[in-house]
Amino acid sequence: MVASSTLARPPRLEVEQWFPRPRDEVFGFFADARNLEAITPAWLKFVVLTPGPLEMRTGLRIDYRLRVRGFPLRWRTLISAWEPPFRFVDEQERGPYREWVHEHLFEERDGGTLVRDRVHYRAPGGWLIERLFVRGDVRRIFDHRQRVLAGLLGPRAA
Repeated sequence: MVASSTLARPPRLEVEQWFPRPRDEVFGFFADARNLEAITPAWLKFVVLTPGPLEMRTGLRIDYRLRVRGFPLRWRTLISAWEPPFRFVDEQERGPYREWVHEHLFEERDGGTLVRDRVHYRAPGGWLIERLFVRGDVRRIFDHRQRVLAGLLGPRAA
């Protein structure tokens, strides 16, 4: 995982993870918004509020409820790009960040699928809040997500 920030650009987080499964299967898992609840840390108390089933497509809006550092929040994302099974992008329309753009990329590699997450975000309160609180939380969320995904999409049991 690599995270970097500059004054000219919002903070950026990039994560890669390889799964020994076909791209269609891996993309399908990520494309189901309900799976976010399973891969998000329990301390966020993350719940998808938009009634399902959700037909993923450009223009879809999805509402969530979560808690950040104990404070209850609502989050709405917009699917701004939808290109199965190669990529999709979700962007925050309302929520805890000033800006959140999360690109999911899926590439066939070495008999499985390489998933890349690229996240650009801006914290409320500027660089100091981002550095003191938000950066660590975002890293913890993605570290947890990688551990859970390794169990869910890793090698199949014999």
